[in-house]
Amino acid sequence: MLEDWRTAPIDGKLRLTLGFLQKLTMQPAEVGPEDVAPLRAAGVRDEAILDAIAICALFSLIDRVADALGFEVPSQNDFARSASRMLKRGYGM
Repeated sequence: MLEDWRTAPIDGKLRLTLGFLQKLTMQPAEVGPEDVAPLRAAGVRDEAILDAIAICALFSLIDRVADALGFEVPSQNDFARSASRMLKRGYGM
């Protein structure tokens, strides 16, 4: 999945959604109702489409802020430590 979502063994609805999100990210001015129609035709609910758009928008915003402020990507070890803490305590501080 991380190497190439287009060829990964994933559900067709997810593949369509990821394609839509790629266009939304890379060519936002070209996105219109005709891009959502295939998702709806495949059975992706409007609520799921809205959730995907919101998550995509938030990640895009966070990426841009992180890049502007020079944030560094944590190491694999830091990610592993954070993951085990989150599994125990959740996202709360």
